[in-house]
Amino acid sequence: MLKKLNTIVILIALITLSCKNEKPNTNQNKPLVKAAANSLKQTVFYGGDIITMDGNELELAEAVVAQNEEIVYVGSLAEAKKEFPEAIEHNLKGRTLMPGLVEPHVHPSLAATMLPNEIIAPYDWVLPNGTKKGVTGHDAYMDRITNSINDNAKEGEMYFIWGYHQLWHGELSRDMINTITKDKPVGIIHRSFHEIYLNDAAITLLGITEEDFKGNPQVEWDKGHFYEGGWLALVPKMAPIMLEPTRYMKGLGMMTQLIQQNGITTVAEPGFPSSDFDGELALLKKEMAKNPPYDVYLIPSGTQLFSMKGGNEEAMAFMETLDTTYSTNNIHFLPKQVKLFSDGAIYSQAMQMKDDYTDGHHGEWMTPLDLFQKQITMYYDNDYKIHVHSNGDKGIQQVLDFLELDLKRNPRSDHRLTLHHMGYFTDDMAQQIADMGVEGSVNPYYLWALADKYSEVGLGKERGENLVRINSLVTRDVPVSFHSDFSMAPMEPLTLAWTAINRVTSQNSAFSQDQRISVYDAMRAITIDAARTLNLEKQIGSIAVGKRSNFVILDASPFVVDPMKIKDIKVLATVFEGNFNIIKSNNLKTK
Repeated sequence: MLKKLNTIVILIALITLSCKNEKPNTNQNKPLVKAAANSLKQTVFYGGDIITMDGNELELAEAVVAQNEEIVYVGSLAEAKKEFPEAIEHNLKGRTLMPGLVEPHVHPSLAATMLPNEIIAPYDWVLPNGTKKGVTGHDAYMDRITNSINDNAKEGEMYFIWGYHQLWHGELSRDMINTITKDKPVGIIHRSFHEIYLNDAAITLLGITEEDFKGNPQVEWDKGHFYEGGWLALVPKMAPIMLEPTRYMKGLGMMTQLIQQNGITTVAEPGFPSSDFDGELALLKKEMAKNPPYDVYLIPSGTQLFSMKGGNEEAMAFMETLDTTYSTNNIHFLPKQVKLFSDGAIYSQAMQMKDDYTDGHHGEWMTPLDLFQKQITMYYDNDYKIHVHSNGDKGIQQVLDFLELDLKRNPRSDHRLTLHHMGYFTDDMAQQIADMGVEGSVNPYYLWALADKYSEVGLGKERGENLVRINSLVTRDVPVSFHSDFSMAPMEPLTLAWTAINRVTSQNSAFSQDQRISVYDAMRAITIDAARTLNLEKQIGSIAVGKRSNFVILDASPFVVDPMKIKDIKVLATVFEGNFNIIKSNNLKTK
């Protein structure tokens, strides 16, 4: 049966490809323009569960008709055939059709750096070219990185290893890496991607000195350790190495495979660029020139552009030009949106916590608070949708406190400020978030990956077991999307949904079951509410007339299978603007 399905969809792909229209420079709030009906090809989908995600409860349609890039009909099969008698018929044969999945927070530059290099992390990572096995324990970790360095690192060429975490792997330092090799440049990137450890050869290769980071409190020079603000200061100096075209393009190609294999038709990067605007954009354009079956939306980084352009006003002036100057048919700068940074990474336990940490250490701020407040106020007053990286309850509270002052001074009814990640917050804070019209884009995977360990070290039982309190938001009607922040989680929307629905951890602990959410709310978080995070809910995210014909075909409905098996549902194909894309491998799920 599947062989026959493949034959049908390949035939349709060949037909629809020949009549695909080029998209406008940006689709933000612009309706699709209909051409004459007789110049377009139409496809009617039927014969399976067609889940529209177009409402507050589960709604199934009997048929949907796509006319090239646009959905032109949703309703009964009989009426579809009557109204569109020439439409090509696609029988789903019991399979499930949903809106194409939306990933509102990934980082192509991070993926391009991580994927083609070495990965040695606490848990397995399943990639297009194989599985990178996880490792725990200090001795086992040191053995793995020693073997990797000895087998692969070269003199005069930077060698990156991603995935280190002190709670699973023990202490690390410049001297410890020097013990393995003094001549080969090595950078050990933390699991959070907010820290790095460099050996002597790497420091020499980068041409950096202690004087370059004088006064930076988030640099431990003797340990070769750069974290949070120290990492942000180092990244531009590493940009020529990180953006080496051959390796970088290999990483972007692998990212494209992961996007396709997991049913995603739209991705967004909040916080562009990471280090080099022109370099990152040029390489991203090269990948997207292959016309992969997804769109990329970019939200500029107020933090990086502040440094690059010499001030907040200068950064905002540059942002105003991005959509009209740099957007292409499949790379879109979202106008009037900006990404800012509050506290540090949850994977580093650098998030700011109101009650601090059980072991006595303290969190970090990614942006000095006086500068952070100026940034929020300036962009708020200029009608921007503000996205804020914020993880701990103190970091989130600081954003709310600054926003509250702006709301009192200059009320805005639909500001849609969105907190990203939201590692830990309380039920009382959820009420404040709802009252202020704030929205959330969360990473449910934190619970799976961190809750057991953090309950023992750093946060304690109560806070550790209540990471990412999604139900506290959903029950208050706060719009919530899910994201991977790749590679802070696998780029697997169904896995993120599975985590939020079941709240089961890597150690099979069933924590904070009162924070479980329904299957429908979880599916909203990877479709229509993920589109809302980007202000694109009028264009994508549900199956409705006038929206883009972006779909995913699954081998089973998430509303029918056992909730514990939702992450194992196979993605068979995507439909991107009417064109079919068969998934060659649908068995890639990260453990």
